[in-house]
Amino acid sequence: MKSKATLALILLSIFIMTKLHSQQARAASFPESETAVSAPVLKWSNGGCYSSWCETGWYSSPAVADLDGDGKPEVIGSPYTLFVLNGEDGSVQWSKDPPGGRTWPGAVVADIDNDGDLEIALAQSGGHLTVYDHAGNQLWSKQPENGELRGLSAYDLDNDGTLELVVTATGNGVNSYVYEHDGTLRSGWPQLSNSSGYAWGVYNDNAALGDLDGDGAGEIVVPSDVHYINVYEADGSQLPTHAKYGDKGWGAVGIWESADIELRGWGECNGDRAESYRTNFAYGPSVIADVNRDGVAELVSVGNVYDCHAGYPPSRYIGVYIFNADRSRFTGWETVPINTGAPLKEDYNVIETAMPNPVVVDLDGDGNSEILYASYDGRLHAFWLDKSEHHNWPYAVTDSGAGIRFASEPVVADLDNDGKAEVIFTSWPQKGSDYVGKLHILNDQGSVLYEIALPPIYGSPDWNGAMAAPTLANIDTDADLELIVNTAHSGFAAYDLPNTADARILWGTGRGNYQRSGSVGSLQASSVQASDVTPSAGDTISYTILLKNSGTALGSVTITDTLPSGITYAGQLAASSGAASESGNVIRWQGAVTPASPVTIRFDVLVNAAISDPQAIVNTILLNDGEGKALQREAVIIVNGLSVFLPVVVKN
Repeated sequence: MKSKATLALILLSIFIMTKLHSQQARAASFPESETAVSAPVLKWSNGGCYSSWCETGWYSSPAVADLDGDGKPEVIGSPYTLFVLNGEDGSVQWSKDPPGGRTWPGAVVADIDNDGDLEIALAQSGGHLTVYDHAGNQLWSKQPENGELRGLSAYDLDNDGTLELVVTATGNGVNSYVYEHDGTLRSGWPQLSNSSGYAWGVYNDNAALGDLDGDGAGEIVVPSDVHYINVYEADGSQLPTHAKYGDKGWGAVGIWESADIELRGWGECNGDRAESYRTNFAYGPSVIADVNRDGVAELVSVGNVYDCHAGYPPSRYIGVYIFNADRSRFTGWETVPINTGAPLKEDYNVIETAMPNPVVVDLDGDGNSEILYASYDGRLHAFWLDKSEHHNWPYAVTDSGAGIRFASEPVVADLDNDGKAEVIFTSWPQKGSDYVGKLHILNDQGSVLYEIALPPIYGSPDWNGAMAAPTLANIDTDADLELIVNTAHSGFAAYDLPNTADARILWGTGRGNYQRSGSVGSLQASSVQASDVTPSAGDTISYTILLKNSGTALGSVTITDTLPSGITYAGQLAASSGAASESGNVIRWQGAVTPASPVTIRFDVLVNAAISDPQAIVNTILLNDGEGKALQREAVIIVNGLSVFLPVVVKN
């Protein structure tokens, strides 16, 4: 007879921890013989354009995925219309006219409902959030606001296997909504300016989603048009701060240039710099990342520093901050870089606004992260953890005699796999200039490798460039990467990047991934499962390990599964990608895990035939993300146990 303890163990059976051809590329700093990085070549342009015009491309970064499973990737992007383009030639495979207007944030492409197929989510002006299946059928649409939704991110906040969608809106203190995968508004939302924290409209794709405090669940970071950053738990409650701030949550502690004024809680705004320089986050996103690879996450935030005595405008500079999870400043960043560059122009009637989206990556391979962002001073900045810009950083995109130019959010990859990263971004010129922005490729030291003009203006506009972060992906049948660009006035364009088959992508698209989470790679949603949780002695069962990454691509993930006493390896080891091996009853795997491509590892085990009594066997999998963070996942089987089925209760 089975004991009650045995039955209890059964109920705990599984833990799921859960070319432009007419314009030549130029190598400015290095002759071609000194760099292994090849020049980009225009593959196609005018993707999604009509006979004589193109929809204006804003800040929405494109995505790439094989939506229909035919082995040929599609390019997914939205200026206003949702376009799905053939990666090989840029032709329209299908398109949809969503209920909203322009699309500001990047399209989310992910398996939102955990059904094995990808979905596409868009947030647009008019306050519309719309979700489509992989074939373009609308699954649901919500309109939480009448104004513009400028932020959209997806994340599994509660580790239930499905993704929540977070949208942020312009206009007022009710700025953040969280929807479940089926379109249900999550309990505790929307969130707003109240006694727990101050907020106003969100005017860029600002939110960051990830496990900031290390509790295994996701947090939601929402900077907005005030000098406060709200950080919420999944239920809408504010994340608490360090005891030195009293009992305040994140959203009740203002951000000043001076940490002393922050601690006091208010400034005089009297003309004294310490009392008057504070930071506004209307256009200021955050990123959740482990900047020094010690296994603990930090929050990197950028915002617009202004003088509250003199008023706004003019702005002073873009400020960059690193915070610990408890809102205290990261060690060494108690004082922050100041006077990083005054704005060249803050009038979008003259030039579209520069968005300082931060990118957190290890440029030089030393194990620590650098922080990159574009600024309204016409430069792309890169700060090391010593709070200085090394080598040739910052890099000015404004050309003398050509008017003002601003830079997009960059993407970063080690294109030639030499241990040093390349930085790739686009630029755009002033309105009315008839100029065209460029595609820029710099090395890790901020020196130019290539700069080429983007495709010419298509139709009647008087300037062209690209404001959105480009996207790195393979969109054709060769092994090399391509770069996809959402231009302002020549549709979507793609560039071949020769000799990049072995490239390592560090930050491959807008906000770091197709979930647009603003967080560095995380294996938190990974799991292990046994095919039979109550096998008999002598049975053969299988284990399936699912590696899911909710952040930026992780290129050096490893797993180790030392099989416990009572089970032995029985073959059939297979992995959907990467390299798997077995020796001495130890299963090992290594490879890359990207948000768009979860990895499945499967193998069989033999249950010891000599086991006579009921026995629980716990198989513990060790995961290392290659970035300094280790996780464990477990699967429990009860040998010679009984399956228990709870009754179904139907209410009449």
